[in-house]
Amino acid sequence: MTQIYHFHYFRTENTSLPILLFLHGFMGNGKDFNAVISLLSEKFNCLAVDLPGHGHTQVNAGDEFYSLANTANGLINWLEELKIKRCFLVGYSMGGRLALYLALHYPQYFQKVVLESASPGFKTEKERSQRYLSDLNLAEELKKQDLEDFLKSWYDKLLFKTFKNHPDFNTILARRLQNNPIELAKSLRWMGTGNQPSLWEKLSESQISFLLLVGELDKKFIKINQEMANLCSSVKLEIISNCGHNIHLENPQQWVKVVKEFCR
Repeated sequence: MTQIYHFHYFRTENTSLPILLFLHGFMGNGKDFNAVISLLSEKFNCLAVDLPGHGHTQVNAGDEFYSLANTANGLINWLEELKIKRCFLVGYSMGGRLALYLALHYPQYFQKVVLESASPGFKTEKERSQRYLSDLNLAEELKKQDLEDFLKSWYDKLLFKTFKNHPDFNTILARRLQNNPIELAKSLRWMGTGNQPSLWEKLSESQISFLLLVGELDKKFIKINQEMANLCSSVKLEIISNCGHNIHLENPQQWVKVVKEFCR
């Protein structure tokens, strides 16, 4: 039988340490966490994977296997192949939504979960449908537009204002340009927020320990994450100073400090 997912990943050397799995955001790859991994590798065996549609991961099946649920199932099978029975989990933005889905549907695999700038999706079908149409339009733009032009437009969003001013922004932009726009469009179509089932109700029932990280300048996600924290007693919220949506890049020292304290 053909293997559906060929996940590209890297991990730090000391396999005797507790495992910390990283899931990146849209248009990123596992290397996005290099700065914080370098600060964590003495305490954790860090494992960073390219998600479907990104980096060097390959999907040998239909487009529906780029969805949140199918990707989550694929990652669980991959963890089994690596003989990883339990680990800590970190997800950023798109990867945070995926991490939340994993934690709520496969809780036995995860000791604690860090969600950075993430959400449980939309609460109503109307909101979800509107976003789905928007995601479809963006996916079409990705396929037709020059990727560099698309990236410039994408990072003009208010959400990424502080990220865009980061001294490493051009280096990261160059890494984003290595992605295949057709593959990115599949990810946006199938794993975008518009195609994600609402996880709000399931979160309210969860017993797993979550750390929610949001930047103090990211007002939209502060509101979402405060509501998440109010919904579930096993959730801890940390608002990180001097940064917006991309905390692990904008304030890596503080990011590492709170993650180390949480993942004990």
